[in-house]
Amino acid sequence: MKRAYLNWSSGKDSALALYKLQQQKEYSVEKLVTTINTAVDRVSMHGLRNELLFQQAMSIGLPLQVIALNGAVSMEEYNSKMEKATELLLQEGFNYSIFGDIFLENLRDFREEQLKRAGLKGVYPLWKKDSSELIEKFLSLNFKAIVVCVNAKVLDKSFCGRIIDQAFLDDLPEGVDPCGENGEFHSFVFDGPIFQNPIAFEIGEKVEKSYSPKKNKEDNCFSDEDQTWDSKFWYCDLLPK
Repeated sequence: MKRAYLNWSSGKDSALALYKLQQQKEYSVEKLVTTINTAVDRVSMHGLRNELLFQQAMSIGLPLQVIALNGAVSMEEYNSKMEKATELLLQEGFNYSIFGDIFLENLRDFREEQLKRAGLKGVYPLWKKDSSELIEKFLSLNFKAIVVCVNAKVLDKSFCGRIIDQAFLDDLPEGVDPCGENGEFHSFVFDGPIFQNPIAFEIGEKVEKSYSPKKNKEDNCFSDEDQTWDSKFWYCDLLPK
């Protein structure tokens, strides 16, 4: 089998991608790789506490490699850290890098460029699958996930901290992807067929955070200079039990 590592976000898409590959048996998924924000000791983008990330990996039964990034990391520093991380993975015998991407062409193009430079091949188990069918499959497999971050531009505070179920999907405004593939929301998976035991947590406070990304090409790796950035997000803090 082909040795592979999974770019683990802690959310539903990477969880479903792992499940699908475990069923297909073509790839031997032997490690999870996650970027964390050292400024807050949380999973990048998702805002999840590191302790819950570690509990996920333990329950899944796979080793976890974290790539530590400063909260204000530049693209130069980001690329340098990723190059070093992939060099180590190659030395360990990994040749395939798995992602849970569904349909964002520009993001995949960026990933493929970076992977080619590193000598790795990308694997996309969910690519071009229908988002509605994917989330229905996710729920039918008895995966359980909670929303930990929402883009305040498209979803209000009430969606943050909700369990992803049929009621959640029914309440999503028109135009919002049911898998949040456009960055509308991010999730934390705490139970399902890939876990040996569910991850216990309590729901903490909800906070709104604003960001001001730079708009030049050096800091925006796969968009044009006139990219309109979404800058406000709601986060739901999850407390390990």
